Amino acid sequence: MNFQHTEDRRMLADSLNRFIAEQYGFDTRDKIARSAEGFSVDMWRRFAELGVIGALFDEAHGGYGGQGFDVAVVFESLGRGLVVEPFLDTLIVGRALAHAGNAAQQETIAALIDGSQIVALAHDEPGSHYEASRVTTRATKRGDQWVLHGAKGVVQHAEQADLLLVSARTSCDLPGGEFDEAGISLFLVPRNAQGVSVRGYRKIDGGRAGEVTLDDVMLDAHAIVGVEGQGFATLEHATGYGLLALAAEALGAMDVTRDYTLDYLRTRKQFGVPIGSFQALQHRMADLLLEIEQARSSVINAAAAIDAPRAERERALSAAKYSTGRIGARVAEESIQLHGGIGMTWELPLSHYAKRLVMIDHQLGDEDHHLARYIALGRSAD
Repeated sequence: MNFQHTEDRRMLADSLNRFIAEQYGFDTRDKIARSAEGFSVDMWRRFAELGVIGALFDEAHGGYGGQGFDVAVVFESLGRGLVVEPFLDTLIVGRALAHAGNAAQQETIAALIDGSQIVALAHDEPGSHYEASRVTTRATKRGDQWVLHGAKGVVQHAEQADLLLVSARTSCDLPGGEFDEAGISLFLVPRNAQGVSVRGYRKIDGGRAGEVTLDDVMLDAHAIVGVEGQGFATLEHATGYGLLALAAEALGAMDVTRDYTLDYLRTRKQFGVPIGSFQALQHRMADLLLEIEQARSSVINAAAAIDAPRAERERALSAAKYSTGRIGARVAEESIQLHGGIGMTWELPLSHYAKRLVMIDHQLGDEDHHLARYIALGRSAD
C-alpha cells in the first residue's frame, strides 16, 4: 500500500504549517489559550478561510477531503502548533451529523466549515471512566417533544458553543442497564436553550471546557439525530475520527518536542562540550526517536483503516490511541528530564507540549482503556 500523501495533502500541510508558524507562534497561542474565551473567534474564521475545516469533510457535505489521511494531516499540523481552536469537536459533531442527521441538521455542517457556528460534544459523564456506552442522562417523550435531564462533564468550549451534541438514554429497561449500547439517542441542543447551564473552567493544557447541566430541557421532535435508541453506532463512528485526530495531534506535538530536545542537546554544554555528545544521553534519545516512529506507524495504520469493517477499524483506532498515549507520555517525561530544570518552566514552550501530550492521553479514553478495548475487540472477532 502506498502511504505517500497526495499532492493536495502535501500542499494543505505546507500551507497550514506555514500559517501556524507565521500567525500562530507560541506567544500568540499562549495569549489565546489563557484568554477568557479559551480560543480566538477571529483565528477560527481565518482557519476556515484557509480551508482547514473543509478538509475534514467530504464533497457531499460541503468539504473537499474527509478521508482518514486528510484528518491526520490536519491534526498533525495542529499538534505542532498546540492549536486550541475547536477542531476536534467540530470534526466529531460534524461527522455525526453527516452520518445520521436529517436534511436540516446536515445543513449545519456548512456553518461549521465556514466557521460561523461552534459546536461541542456533550457525551462524557461523571464516573463514566471512558466507557462510551455508559449514559445516565435521560430523554423522555412529553407529547411531541423530548425532555432532557442529566449532566455532562469536560465539554470542550462549552461556554462558547452554539450547539451541543448530547447523548441521552431514551430506553432504560434494557439488559445492560446504563451500560447498554442500545437505547442511546443523540440530540442537537442549542446551548442557550432553557434549562441548559454551563460552569466553565480553564484547562491545564490551555483553552477552556465546562460542566453542562440539563434540567428539563425541552426539545422538539426534530432535535434527535438519527433513529431513536440507535445513537451509539453514530457516536462510535464519529468519535472514531476523533481518536484518529487525537493520535495525529499527539504525533505532531511529539515531533516538535523531539526537535526542541535535539536542539538543546546540541547547544547546552557541560565540561566544555555539548551534552549531546554524552553516550548515555545519545542512547536515551535514540530510543525516543524509535518510539516516535512507532507512533507514526500506528497513526498511518489507523488512517488507512478508518473506512474498514468495524472490528478492524476500531482495533486500529484503539491501537493508535494506546500507542500515542503511552509514547506521548514517555516523550514528555524524557524531554523534560533531558532539559533538566528549565524544562519545567512556563516560559519554555516545551513544558506546554509536555502537558498537552499527557492530556491527549486522557481524551476519549486513556492508554489502559484502549489496550483493554483492543484486546476485547480481538476476542470478539475470533
